[in-house]
Amino acid sequence: MTSPPGDEVHPSVAAPTSMLGSRSIAPDFARGFMLVLIAVANVPAFLWDRPTGTGAHGTGGSLADRIVQTVGITAVDSRIYPMFAFLFGYGIVQLFSRQRAAGTEPRDARRLLRRRHWWMLAFGFVHAALLWYGDILGGYAIVGLVLVGLFLTRSDRVIAIWAGVLLALSASLAVLPLLGPATPQPGDGSIAAGGLDANAIPGFWAALTERITTWAALVVPGTVLGLIVPIAVLLGMLAARHRVLDAPASHLPLLRRCAVGGIALGWATGLVLALQNLGTLPVSRTADWFFLPLYTLGGLFGGLGYVALFGLIAVRIERARATPGATRGRLQGFADAVQALGKRSLSGYLAQSVVFSPVLAAWGLGWGGYLSDWSGAVFAIAVWAATVALAVHWERLGRRGPAEQLLRRLAYPRPVTGAPASESTP
Repeated sequence: MTSPPGDEVHPSVAAPTSMLGSRSIAPDFARGFMLVLIAVANVPAFLWDRPTGTGAHGTGGSLADRIVQTVGITAVDSRIYPMFAFLFGYGIVQLFSRQRAAGTEPRDARRLLRRRHWWMLAFGFVHAALLWYGDILGGYAIVGLVLVGLFLTRSDRVIAIWAGVLLALSASLAVLPLLGPATPQPGDGSIAAGGLDANAIPGFWAALTERITTWAALVVPGTVLGLIVPIAVLLGMLAARHRVLDAPASHLPLLRRCAVGGIALGWATGLVLALQNLGTLPVSRTADWFFLPLYTLGGLFGGLGYVALFGLIAVRIERARATPGATRGRLQGFADAVQALGKRSLSGYLAQSVVFSPVLAAWGLGWGGYLSDWSGAVFAIAVWAATVALAVHWERLGRRGPAEQLLRRLAYPRPVTGAPASESTP
């Protein structure tokens, strides 16, 4: 493991790219739309003072609540974070490639990535301590530190083999509970958020202690050791080497197969737990624990399917933009707005917690004790829409998001004294 970043100056590292430069549509569009799904996935954990069924979802409720629960368990939960991990791995290779194209030595480019990941870990700790124990930045940063050191400059074959090995291991662990001799017993064995819920604690400092404990003891180890995130990051790194999202029109057959197969598998495995949450399957809730590993594995394929789907959508957007004389309709404007948020995905992700925690948690306004599943989802989508509007404003000003600006100021080395400053915003 490397040591944390220090104050040394590395003038051989290229300056950050400008926000005004050309960027590929697919990665940013996928990141921007991913954030609404993250908001919908996270908001149930902020709805407290109610019985829970599968995950943090409630049980029963109105028809609208049951629809939101079913859609969330089937298509959102455990499907979005593998998508996030894939795009994280894709971005690692993108940044490394840009640095190498600018003349940066491989050693200095790797050092830059390590600094970014150490600072991401610090961001994650602060985020978890102050706002949201489910923070994923810290765990992804650790995965990035490990995989950059092991695989960044290895061959495609090595990366593919190791991704396959980890996938085979994960599949074995997913199927094993279903083949075991144990039989689910009657009773309530539903997958609920166990232990003390930090969002239900009325005191800020007491909640802070519980948030740190949950994040450090459960969330980060689960992210790093759960295999799904490392697999998705490796696949993202491999895809970036072949510019699958940078030039999606050149990979249409692959994207179509991944979109159809991945989403179908992700939704099929998710539907099992969704039906369990509704109480429609003829097995006890104890069986949830037998289905959970397969559900999580299906989430990997579902997340990859979503990435492929956004790649296909990006092709349509690019073709519409390239059509001579074509007018920019509402769909084009929506795509531009989502892409603007995708460029500032770190700020967009953190902004959700800046609103969710003080408004919904018991230590703040406590609205989470009154909202139901459907109203919580509406609230989450509204928060995402507000971040889209803010991102569009920053896009028009040619500014990065505040979190991106801070991370770049911390991660990129200071220019040598007397050297001309970069025109791009660090």
